[in-house]
Amino acid sequence: MVADVSPDDVRRLVPRTDTVLADPRLTGLLERFGRAQVKAVVSDKQQAVRSGELGPDDLVAAVLSSLPAGPSSLRPVLNATGVVLHTNLGRAALSPAAVEAVVAAAGTTDVELDLRTGRRSKRGAAALGALRRAVPDAGDVHVVNNGAAALLLTAMTLAGGREVVVSRGELVEIGDGFRLPDLVEAAGVRLREVGTTNRTTLDDYRRATGPDTGFVLKVHPSNFVVRGFTSSVDVSDLGTLGVPLVVDIGSGLLFPDAALPGEPDAATTLRAGADLVTASGDKLLGGPQAGLLLGRAELVQQVRRHPAARAMRVDKLTLAALEATLLQPGTPTLLALHADRAVLRQRADRLAAGLRDGGLDAEVVESAGAVGGGGAPEVGLPGWAVAVDERLAAALRTGDRPVVGRVERGRLLLDLRCVPDDRDPDLLTAVLAAARGNAAP
Repeated sequence: MVADVSPDDVRRLVPRTDTVLADPRLTGLLERFGRAQVKAVVSDKQQAVRSGELGPDDLVAAVLSSLPAGPSSLRPVLNATGVVLHTNLGRAALSPAAVEAVVAAAGTTDVELDLRTGRRSKRGAAALGALRRAVPDAGDVHVVNNGAAALLLTAMTLAGGREVVVSRGELVEIGDGFRLPDLVEAAGVRLREVGTTNRTTLDDYRRATGPDTGFVLKVHPSNFVVRGFTSSVDVSDLGTLGVPLVVDIGSGLLFPDAALPGEPDAATTLRAGADLVTASGDKLLGGPQAGLLLGRAELVQQVRRHPAARAMRVDKLTLAALEATLLQPGTPTLLALHADRAVLRQRADRLAAGLRDGGLDAEVVESAGAVGGGGAPEVGLPGWAVAVDERLAAALRTGDRPVVGRVERGRLLLDLRCVPDDRDPDLLTAVLAAARGNAAP
């Protein structure tokens, strides 16, 4: 028996699928995503109408808002937080040269073909060559898909089924719950912890190393600092132990930078005695997500030949972006780290004046930026920001030009350090639009 349905049952008001798909507002979506994908979203929203969660007249608008406005759901964001390597915003922004390289590599390319001879060539040879030239202290180099993979592959290759000696004070958590001990042990390696949380000596390492030692691991605790009654062992001393020394420097600085005192770099670490250095490519290097391995040629070759290396291989887009980053100086990361404070003040003054002309309360205030990305936790980046009403934060995040700032003490701070100077007009437009939206009834 079929139950009677009252004439005013909202289910009778659900628009037909073919009627919805014929709506002119969906024409562009049908061309971009195809009929099947759009139809699936329409069906989902029809069910929401049947359940009373959505009004029949709102169905098309709900379909429009459920599909990305661009080619993907990722949206460009203006980073006005003052944090140079903001993990939630994708860490390093690629340079214009790297973006151009990615676009060029998006189609069919000569990634493994020698066009001169017509024969197969070594994958990523140009990018690896650029990395070797950037760090001549390295006998050889290799690239995998991220920093954690670099360390994992190293452990699998050099210490599988054996021990890795590491200081207890360096058993760090690298973010999102991923802990270094778990990562290394996933490679089938036993961790041999030495020293204490705050003090480790060279004798601690000496007593722990032996025939079953795959390598000694030194990890830069990049996202925290321990102070007080502490001691650690320098790379130069660890290099005398007679076993391979692997140093994870974390943030991918290739050579010293005066703006980052105390931050380890690959060149100095190798000269000090490290046999192998691992690092990330999308942090201080300012490139794409990648794991860098640099060091003794025979060790790098062993890592490269491990069967798991294939599973951690980078794609052609990463290789293109990495090569361009290494060849073209002046990445957005470097520019933001070394931004001139006086220039930041001038830009902030212009932005604040434009906002006041638009009827908003805006004040230029001092701002303490940060390196971010788990690097240089004690390095402050003094600059300037424009302070506006904190109630604009949500509207700015969800506007046509998404902007993410930093809320402090009841105000939204818009720090221009990481905003390209040619985007200042866009930032002004976005804030004024957010203010108009908040003022709407």
